[in-house]
Amino acid sequence: MPPQKKPPAPPRAAAKGDADLDLINSLAGILNATGLTEIELDRKGTRVRVSRQTTAVASVAMPQSLGLGHHVEAPHPAPVAAAAPAKPADHPGTVKSPMVGTVYRSSTPGSPSFVEIGAEVKEGQTLLIIEAMKTMNQIPSPRSGRVTHVFVENAQPVEYGEPLVVIE
Repeated sequence: MPPQKKPPAPPRAAAKGDADLDLINSLAGILNATGLTEIELDRKGTRVRVSRQTTAVASVAMPQSLGLGHHVEAPHPAPVAAAAPAKPADHPGTVKSPMVGTVYRSSTPGSPSFVEIGAEVKEGQTLLIIEAMKTMNQIPSPRSGRVTHVFVENAQPVEYGEPLVVIE
């Protein structure tokens, strides 16, 4: 006797929870693909924020017993520095975004960037441009010094207060 085929399951409407889970998975995929650490979406009154944090974990091997009173000493871990170096974003010379928008590091596509790491800048010199609401806003250097870190890429969206560059 031939095996009986099961009738196909009737299509079911996706539950709201399934749609939410699909959205979260989609946003998580974007985080992984772009290397971002956080993404937020506000659609029709529903706000979803997905973020990831990387945490360094240190492990210490414990001595292993060989039986009969013998044991093997675990290797001694390398000494750890007393204080971790400060993050560049916490540096007092960090220039932060004064607005939400899209960063452009040069005046036109294909042009050299306004500043690069190691460049000497003068107070008032344009560091980059932030486009907000179809308006191009030049971001001036608040002080003279040397650019030691650039946090943003060309055409990257930025939030208010997000670090842009460090000037020492």
